[in-house]
Amino acid sequence: MADVFINYRTGDGNDIAVLIDNELTKRFGKNHAFRASKSIAPGVAYPDALLRGVRRSALVLAVIGADWLNFQSRLNDPEDWVRREIEEAFTCGVPVVPVLAGRSTERLRKEKLPEALARLAELQSVRLDTQNAEADLKRLGDLVAEMIPELYSLEHADMQSPGPGSVSNSAGDVSGTVVQSRDFSGDVGTVVKGTTGPVHTGQGNIYQNSRHLSGDRHYSGDGMTNIEGNQRGDIRHHFGESARPEGDER
Repeated sequence: MADVFINYRTGDGNDIAVLIDNELTKRFGKNHAFRASKSIAPGVAYPDALLRGVRRSALVLAVIGADWLNFQSRLNDPEDWVRREIEEAFTCGVPVVPVLAGRSTERLRKEKLPEALARLAELQSVRLDTQNAEADLKRLGDLVAEMIPELYSLEHADMQSPGPGSVSNSAGDVSGTVVQSRDFSGDVGTVVKGTTGPVHTGQGNIYQNSRHLSGDRHYSGDGMTNIEGNQRGDIRHHFGESARPEGDER
């Protein structure tokens, strides 16, 4: 399903239609904009494809070029496809936003439109100036995302969901410090929280409360500390009350 149907007349606004199509594709991905010359495959009956595209869309962008009203004889023809697409949108309740192409294109006036299209003059329009194309296309894309929440969600899906190889962690209520990480490479230093005095590691290694094998020495068990290298100064441990009653040798 194409979410946005781009209505335009060849020879008057088709270049703007291409810019809009490219912008919507860049922001929301492929197949979310219907543009006749791109979206209708060779050999497909275009009358059915055009009307079906309008009915299945959530929004119609009607590109109004500087010469749009000069095709008055076509606009007065009920079989004109630019007119039929807009009429179909009105009939199906699909929102239509006129896009005024360039600085010189004026807003539409009801008295210059056939009765079937007079409603176009009452609709709020947006302007797309090729001399300010980047900013105007962004504003138009923002409008489309605002009017079609599904496209907004699609555009922001990468921010909401972790990508391949990413890490997602969560922590509930905790008292203290929570450190979350994934991979460590190289040496990892010492992290001390809540200390009441300085800690100096010197140039050697310190292994606290962990299994460690050094040469022919193997240390294990609770409260083990192993220090290697050139350490200077005092080593001090402070322990609270024993967890076992004195004399309990079990």
